[in-house]
Amino acid sequence: MNSKKFEKEISDIFSVLGNPFRVKLLYAIGKGEACVCHLEAMLKKRQAYISQHLMVLRDAGILDTRRDGKYIFYRVVDKSIFDLIETVAQMFGIPADQIPEVAKPGTHANCACPSCEVEVKTEFLSN
Repeated sequence: MNSKKFEKEISDIFSVLGNPFRVKLLYAIGKGEACVCHLEAMLKKRQAYISQHLMVLRDAGILDTRRDGKYIFYRVVDKSIFDLIETVAQMFGIPADQIPEVAKPGTHANCACPSCEVEVKTEFLSN
């Protein structure tokens, strides 16, 4: 790879990560996967706004998708991106207690996707 191409590709990745909401999205998706309705419930933002940022992250190769019926689930392609973000935070003196925890796979009570629906039904049946 020539130097100009390398510089452009690295610059593009940092440009994508330069948006605070996109970093927040990555941490919300975390080590599992999430559909847009799950992210809406978690982040309290409109679907169109979330989808716009998810598309940018997907086009950059940072996110991948999986379809389940009408739902599209997003997941981080390479979890070491969290190490990169945290290394940059440490380099610039951001205290460790200000770095958010990476979300663990889970469900959200206000989400109607198949993953969350199954968990809610299971909880209801076990009570």
